[in-house]
Amino acid sequence: MNTKYWTAFASIEQLDSTFIQQLYNYFGDIETAFNANISELRQIEGLSVKKAETFVEKKKKINPDQTLEFVLNREIKILTFDDTNYPYMLRQIPNPPMTLFYKGDLSGCNLNKTVAFVGSRKASFSGKEGVSRVIADLRNTDLCIVSGLATGIDAVSHKSAIDNNLKTIGVIASGLDHIYPTGNKHLYEQIENGCGAVATEYYPTFEPLQYRFPQRNRIITGLSYGTVVGEAALKSGALISANLTLEQGRELMCIPGAINNVNTEGIYKLLKDGATMVTTGEDILNTLGWEVQTSEKFHENKVSKKYLPVYNIVSVEAKGFDEIQTETGMKTDELLVLLTEMELHGLIEQSDGDKYKRVN
Repeated sequence: MNTKYWTAFASIEQLDSTFIQQLYNYFGDIETAFNANISELRQIEGLSVKKAETFVEKKKKINPDQTLEFVLNREIKILTFDDTNYPYMLRQIPNPPMTLFYKGDLSGCNLNKTVAFVGSRKASFSGKEGVSRVIADLRNTDLCIVSGLATGIDAVSHKSAIDNNLKTIGVIASGLDHIYPTGNKHLYEQIENGCGAVATEYYPTFEPLQYRFPQRNRIITGLSYGTVVGEAALKSGALISANLTLEQGRELMCIPGAINNVNTEGIYKLLKDGATMVTTGEDILNTLGWEVQTSEKFHENKVSKKYLPVYNIVSVEAKGFDEIQTETGMKTDELLVLLTEMELHGLIEQSDGDKYKRVN
């Protein structure tokens, strides 16, 4: 089982994905790469001797079986570079992560229609409103919104995706043992529990250190066919993401804002340099050349009219029996029968006791 060797590599904090990829490309097998000695590593052209020595020293204390067990015991899923399910778009970037750790359902996200939203952590009200309006235009489609689970534009992007029945992927700059910022705990939970996936290249215990944030940006843009910048000052992480987008050969789009806002100075620079202006969701679809499928068709064709009142209420977030009954006004026996039928038809499923959510 190769996964344990990928995980063992990921557990060494001093290594980066470039080093691991060099070894994997040279040996053609991750187990052989992990077990290589220093004399074998010195034969690899361009490999840092210092990193090779660090690796050989650190791996003496690592048991690959234990590192894998440590991750799996946390109910964390693992996707490795040699897996056929590894995201195609991410594989194309110059420095792809060798291992992705995630919670949630990555396979339920449409990785063929991914668009990133990035921007200022101290976004203005109008900046947040602009992002929300653009994402709302994409409501009930098969698009997947990718962002970084930070405050500001990131959080609004994820929340708007959830509110508009879109899947979303949050790429974080730490291991999954850490929630940063802590104020986004509920957002993490929503994404993990039916609305998409929270993903990272970092081993669960790794902390959200400052240098990891620009590193994770390449994954946000790398997963995506295009990036939309919501708000950005002239010197900001969002501009780093914008440059990465162009370097990766992806489409760069910007939402314009008030010209007297310092957080739009970066936006207008990007627009002057050739980025596409976005004011509606349709602008994104046109830029990327996408036609979308909507869940309205699913409603019409798959959901009987008698189920729609409940189906529309539960949405993608689980709701309790009492809450559903209050909103529908149904009698207890009537609602119980309806919920049972909907479960049998595969429209909804129970979670957390008496709560119900859609099966998407």
